[in-house]
Amino acid sequence: QNIGKHIVPIIPDEARTFGMEGLFRQLGIYAPSGQLYEPQDSETVSWYREDSRGQILEEGITEAGAISSWLAAATAHANYGVPMIPFYTFYSMFGFQRVGDQLWAAGDSRAKGFLMGATAGRTTLNGEGLQHQDGQALLFAAAYPTCLAYDPTFGYEVAVLIQQGIERMFAKGEDLFYYITLQNENYPHPEMPQGAEEAIGRGLYLLQQGQGEGPVVQLMGSGSILREVLAAADLLATDFQVRADV
Repeated sequence: QNIGKHIVPIIPDEARTFGMEGLFRQLGIYAPSGQLYEPQDSETVSWYREDSRGQILEEGITEAGAISSWLAAATAHANYGVPMIPFYTFYSMFGFQRVGDQLWAAGDSRAKGFLMGATAGRTTLNGEGLQHQDGQALLFAAAYPTCLAYDPTFGYEVAVLIQQGIERMFAKGEDLFYYITLQNENYPHPEMPQGAEEAIGRGLYLLQQGQGEGPVVQLMGSGSILREVLAAADLLATDFQVRADV
């Protein structure tokens, strides 16, 4: 309730792909003149709604335009003394690959906010062929000095990173911005291991400890591959009596 009006959700075109259409009715899409036509999905529960008081920036198919809106909100604290918290959600493949120069400018301009790389990793979303099967966006993001890049797998990791990010950027005043990947597949999300928050922020924490006797190995993974790492730990324990800490 205290910071909600400072949140800026930004989407280029794929709100329904990302399951975000529920925000249309709740927050509205910003349009200075309001809704001037009847949307084709007006008979549905989550119809497209434009509003002069809308909070979502729906920029259409323009990554350059969307990241410009993000940059404007992300630097409002420096330019206008009004801290805004922008969340730009996009196909992970089409982020740093397409607007990398603008994101360098973001770092130079003291930008603060979140870039959410949706449908990340080489997962089951084939989309328009291999161009959606992202294998490098996280590496691009990690090269930017003021960008903290994370590749979480589970919902609690995302929640911790956003909470820590808001604290670091807006409570402690650090000039940073975050890139967080979001996965595509449906899978179980476990409870957070007790006391893992700080280690999640550092980028490495003990998710699962191997049980029993025998040799011990450490397996590491993140993002879309982590569930395969968990499966590998089970295989090692069952077939080879090797304990694996993940």
